[in-house]
Amino acid sequence: MSTDTAPTDAEAACFEAGIKFGSLYHQFAGTPVSPDTAPSLAAAMADSIENQPHCREVTVDVRTDELEAALAESTADYTELTGRFLEVEIVVDYEGCEVVTRMEMEDGYPLMRLESVRSRE
Repeated sequence: MSTDTAPTDAEAACFEAGIKFGSLYHQFAGTPVSPDTAPSLAAAMADSIENQPHCREVTVDVRTDELEAALAESTADYTELTGRFLEVEIVVDYEGCEVVTRMEMEDGYPLMRLESVRSRE
């Protein structure tokens, strides 16, 4: 006897948000970035992820203070993009369910988390 059930709209919306974060992080990790290129890279990241289904809004902020601190310890004019340089918010709208997710540094780790799940109905 099977106890399988179809996922709820809220569960599907959360899954969609996770897909967006996985794409964002792993597609852009390692990209060369400098304080001069950070704004255009952030815009490209947001635009790229917003193309995906059910994605309503993406906000990417490059933590330029952290970026500049990393470059102060380096002889190069750029570094590799990692989660420690990013703050991201992704909003997914799936079948009347809005999911808000965030990634920001917490205890030295770029933590991705679910902020809220709301029904628009």
